[in-house]
Amino acid sequence: MAGNTANQNSIDPKRTGEFSRRRLLKGLGVLGTVGLTPSVADSARAAPGEPVALQYFHETWGTITNNLPTVADRGYDIIWIQAPQKSRLTWADQGGRNDPPLGYQPVDFRDFNSAFGTASELQTLIDTAHSHGIEVYLDCVMNHMADGRGYDFPAFSNPDFHHCCGQIDDWNDEHEVKNGELLGLPDLEQESSYVRGELYNYMKKISDFGADGYRYDAAKHMPHWFFQDYANQWADEFGLERVGEVYDGGVSYVQAYIDTGMNAFDYPLFYTISDVFSGGDMSKLQGAGVRAQDPFHAWPFVDNHDQDGPSQYELAHAHILTSEGYPILYNIYPDWLLDNDTINNMIWVRKNLSGGETYWRYTDSNLVVYERDSNLLVGLNNSSSQQSASVTTSWANTTLHDHSGNAGDVSVAGDGSVQIAVPAEGWVFYAPT
Repeated sequence: MAGNTANQNSIDPKRTGEFSRRRLLKGLGVLGTVGLTPSVADSARAAPGEPVALQYFHETWGTITNNLPTVADRGYDIIWIQAPQKSRLTWADQGGRNDPPLGYQPVDFRDFNSAFGTASELQTLIDTAHSHGIEVYLDCVMNHMADGRGYDFPAFSNPDFHHCCGQIDDWNDEHEVKNGELLGLPDLEQESSYVRGELYNYMKKISDFGADGYRYDAAKHMPHWFFQDYANQWADEFGLERVGEVYDGGVSYVQAYIDTGMNAFDYPLFYTISDVFSGGDMSKLQGAGVRAQDPFHAWPFVDNHDQDGPSQYELAHAHILTSEGYPILYNIYPDWLLDNDTINNMIWVRKNLSGGETYWRYTDSNLVVYERDSNLLVGLNNSSSQQSASVTTSWANTTLHDHSGNAGDVSVAGDGSVQIAVPAEGWVFYAPT
């Protein structure tokens, strides 16, 4: 796989279980970036079993390290953790668990002793994750620096920043969005070869710790050429994957960043999910988001540190954990998430039964039924009463077992049709027995 030779060779060959799981994860999770032919990619999609990621925030490196056996046991393949560099805010600055999130006001990219722990503790976290077959993506903040210091930083000074626009006020002005100060934070000038050199060193330092990928913070506020010509090429050089935060509801807008050589959080799908799973029109799920046109690069999510989830929270997860794309779950309260048996069962279904292209078998305002090509039949109902439908499937004369625990087995007729009933605000996950 392109750009991963160095990373894979760094794995201890004695840890064959870890090596195999992490290599498989890369093959499944980022097929679109590794140069596979369509026939190989289609074959991989048809196989049941898909990966899932966890946004593991708001904890120290030591706490996360101690919880990694549980994370692995629940079936997560990747954790995304907060930015490791020295930053302005500390735990004492927070008014709540995520108020504000830490790590997004960098002071010194060269210093990895942060509010989350020491550089040594970060190294232990990454090594421990790898020993459990979990990959680690680090937040990578390259758009801006901290406020409250003017333009005075250990590695940067006044000439290293944009000074054209002040704080971003007009979000429809792309020049201002790319060069203005996001929330008043000093905006780094990626046009400067010196600035790019410091950002290169920052990405290399993350790589040197053995991380597996970057999460590009505020990608929307940096130009496409910076990723296409520099950051993504650096990631390839270091053998790391990457996913960008392109905070926008436009599919084409997000796709333009993906086309520079990255994956991206599926914000267009998020906005649809937020509406649909708050009692909205379920039929809007079909064709929604980047996922519908480019599932190999789309990372669906229900909530994150910037966005609250919809009222039908578990039902929304039943969707992203059985649909195409690379879903990522958020742990604002990790014990609640990791100990949520309902969501853990959904992860089991994803890891064991989900796979293949999506065929939408039935949609109306209350109910959707879709099949993951000969692997899994999913029914989702966001109404206050049971909903039923007769649908066509890829099976014939087959018994399907419901793995959600919400319904009994059903029989597919010789013509491929089956009648299913989905409980109020519930879901069913059918697969051949």
